[in-house]
Amino acid sequence: MTDDPRTRHPTSFPGEPQQPRPGLVANMKTKPDHGEESYVGKDLLTGKVALITGGDSGIGKAIAIAYAREGADIALSYLAVEQEDAEDTQAWVEKAGRRCLLLPGDIRDRDHCVTLVERTVSDLGGIDILVNNAAAQTMNEDLDTVDDDVMQGAFAANVFAMIRLAKAAAPHMKPGSAIVNTTSEQAKVATKSMIVYAATKGAISSLTVGLSNLLVAKGIRVNAVAPGPIWTPIQPIAKSEEELEKLGQDTPLGRAGQPAELAPAYVLLASKEGSYMTGAVIAVTGGVPIN
Repeated sequence: MTDDPRTRHPTSFPGEPQQPRPGLVANMKTKPDHGEESYVGKDLLTGKVALITGGDSGIGKAIAIAYAREGADIALSYLAVEQEDAEDTQAWVEKAGRRCLLLPGDIRDRDHCVTLVERTVSDLGGIDILVNNAAAQTMNEDLDTVDDDVMQGAFAANVFAMIRLAKAAAPHMKPGSAIVNTTSEQAKVATKSMIVYAATKGAISSLTVGLSNLLVAKGIRVNAVAPGPIWTPIQPIAKSEEELEKLGQDTPLGRAGQPAELAPAYVLLASKEGSYMTGAVIAVTGGVPIN
């Protein structure tokens, strides 16, 4: 593998078929790199417990693998239809010698958000890190094609669930705990075909600052990561084969990112290495500016 960031990972994804929602790594022609063979831990999260939403695949899977190799036990939230991907993630976590709790269900259900935290605390002994990563990506051709039910579902999954999970988790968190949210470059770029998705991501960026101000008195840090175009199952859901082939080529680095390239940012924000960071949004966008 080259060290050149322009060519370190694939720059094109020819022949990648589209998928129905929610999308599975198991069905992808070109498999993403989640750090399975590359991430090396440094014991930065020894003894911690992390709840990761959307932890079955993509960015969430890369986070789970990295956190496990840093010494954390993992609770994974995912949709029931993603069981195959979740079990593969579980295998990697357990290979690292850590416990992995599988918690299928829909985070759009307010009661399920509470259950996720309760099960994490009861089965793994607490919660030190909450990673709000799961997201519904919506596309629109124009304003007339924005479906009201889809819009409400996107906000329920991307924004409301984050608030509910933070509300449920915070009382169990000790000083030094961390919440890490996944926003997006779309919070600032706001592509015209993704206005609902972009709006939810903008809300997440603002929510991150608001929660950081609210929880800093308890010694809980709240930050976010803003990915650019990343090669995950969310891409074949929303984009055509032609769009998939060229994904990320319009970034300064000229390619899409891999989930493994996001994981170090989430480790930083969850560990003592990021102890003076709260209310921050870290851009991992291939060079696309978001400030």
